[in-house]
Amino acid sequence: MSKLYKSKDGDIDLANLTRLYAASVVDLDGAVSEMSLEWTDLYGDKVKILRYILVFDFTPHGEEIKTKTILEFKKKDELIAEMQKVALLFS
Repeated sequence: MSKLYKSKDGDIDLANLTRLYAASVVDLDGAVSEMSLEWTDLYGDKVKILRYILVFDFTPHGEEIKTKTILEFKKKDELIAEMQKVALLFS
């Protein structure tokens, strides 16, 4: 039975979810990268935080082509609130 998550951007079927993670998108001297929230907590004052993201990764192990759905947030607390909603589906 699949679990359907109703996000702000539409429904996401979690049946084939292989990985779920949160990150920040930062600009470090013109280079834009995804960084872990832990890294951002430690070094966020040294970079420009562009946004926060919640990544639903559906890519099967060993596949080259990535299949992802990404939700974007302006603030970390918005991201955390969304993560808590997703966690309820797995409790």
